[in-house]
Amino acid sequence: MAASNRMMLGPLVGSIDQGTSSTRFLVFNAKTSELLSHHQVEIVQKFPKEGWVEQDPKEILNSVHECVEKTCEKLQQLNIDITNIKAIGVSNQRETTVVWDKTTGEPLYNAIVWLDLRTQATVDRLLKKIPGKNKSFFKFRTGLPLSTYFSAVKLRWLLDNVEEIKQAVGDGRAMFGTIDSWLIWSLTGGKNGGVHCTDVTNASRTMLFNIHSLEWDPELCQFFDIPMEILPKVRSSSEIYGLMKSGALTGVPISGCLGDQSAALVGQMCFQDGQAKNTYGTGCFLLCNTGQKSVFSEHGLLTTIAYKLGRDKPVCYALEGSVAIAGAVVRWLRDNLGILKTSQEVEKLAAEVGTSYGCYFVPAFSGLYAPYWEPSARGIICGLTQFTNKNHIAFAALEAVCFQTRELLDAINKDCGVPLNQLQVDGGMTNNKVLMQLQSDILCIPVVKPSMPETTALGAAMAAGAAEGVGIWSLNPGDLTAVTCERFEPQINPEESEFRFARWKKAVMKSMDWVTSDISSNGNGN
Repeated sequence: MAASNRMMLGPLVGSIDQGTSSTRFLVFNAKTSELLSHHQVEIVQKFPKEGWVEQDPKEILNSVHECVEKTCEKLQQLNIDITNIKAIGVSNQRETTVVWDKTTGEPLYNAIVWLDLRTQATVDRLLKKIPGKNKSFFKFRTGLPLSTYFSAVKLRWLLDNVEEIKQAVGDGRAMFGTIDSWLIWSLTGGKNGGVHCTDVTNASRTMLFNIHSLEWDPELCQFFDIPMEILPKVRSSSEIYGLMKSGALTGVPISGCLGDQSAALVGQMCFQDGQAKNTYGTGCFLLCNTGQKSVFSEHGLLTTIAYKLGRDKPVCYALEGSVAIAGAVVRWLRDNLGILKTSQEVEKLAAEVGTSYGCYFVPAFSGLYAPYWEPSARGIICGLTQFTNKNHIAFAALEAVCFQTRELLDAINKDCGVPLNQLQVDGGMTNNKVLMQLQSDILCIPVVKPSMPETTALGAAMAAGAAEGVGIWSLNPGDLTAVTCERFEPQINPEESEFRFARWKKAVMKSMDWVTSDISSNGNGN
């Protein structure tokens, strides 16, 4: 096909969206934000022991290559010239930890996924070094409580338990990174000159990063006993890091990088102080932009970096409510219980009954995150009767996602002092209309969903396209395209909503104090 016959759409931007359950590559029109094509590959999650969650870094990297190539083929079938792709952004599951050998380019162990609980004994040991065993001791420096969730404790576990990694660190061969670093290093050449970097949003989830000075913190590295030479260089979220070194997009700059939740905040255009979004993926993450000031929560939220959209641009912060299990509960109903054949079926099952019939499901598979930060909790389903069937359990699972979001929203409203009057939402689960209506009913405020739900990928594309030296995507408020949205309004009275929420809280209390760390640390409960 002669290039002259190809559709001329102006500049395009690609976006690698590497999530917990799948990898996607999406291509957007930089002028209109329109999604032109994409490809998706599901990622295998491994559970080698109870509470352990791993992924193969090579599988993740190969899935990126596959998604890029397949999307480029689809674009060519649509007669779109792929040489118009001028930049690539990366958004990624955060905290997931990889250590690899820079001389061979091979991972030295599986990636330890953010949800993983094997580090509870490591956390308990580290807590003993802190005055008063105070989980929040580093909060004002990192924004985070000491928890299994963040990368530093995963890295500590790897250094303590994996001989190959100890050896590689001793020999000066080891590199550490979150998924963004592993991908950028590999895509920009790997062992042949790959760029070892991360951005401020991902760095802020490691517990090794000072969110005020925007540098790795030597005292924190000393506390966790992490050698600083294995850490990536920290850059802004929007600048040219390096060029693609292989495949259909060889030579295209990688110029945007944001942790997935920050990317969604950008993709939802939440650039003003007080704007918030909730993303329904594997977990559920409510972020509220607090502008150029870091706000510290009194109600169990994290302080995190929202974005820094350029080397010379200011850093913006957010308050974050993090829930570990949202979409993951649907995957669990599908893969572990077998009551669904596909994840989409949950909507149909729930709609058939329209109620959980007094059944409550607390999916504390990885303990409870915000606002409780209670690692001893485990999942429970309570309020069962002989009448309860799989439809009620499916409905209770969706309701659990909504109740958890309500807890986050309550905390954000208390910390910010100004209650949100509507909730902007995105992520894969927002295609479920039953869930969206339930969410509005349980929050008692409207829920607003953009008609293009891929806001995480869009945010990374915006950062890449706006980077200095690329300059094809304007982030000026006047230039941002208006988004068409679907609104869900509350349809039940607030009293009923409050009653159901009170019952949910009762169920949460029953899920607590289930495990002691000496049992969970050996993985088999013996």
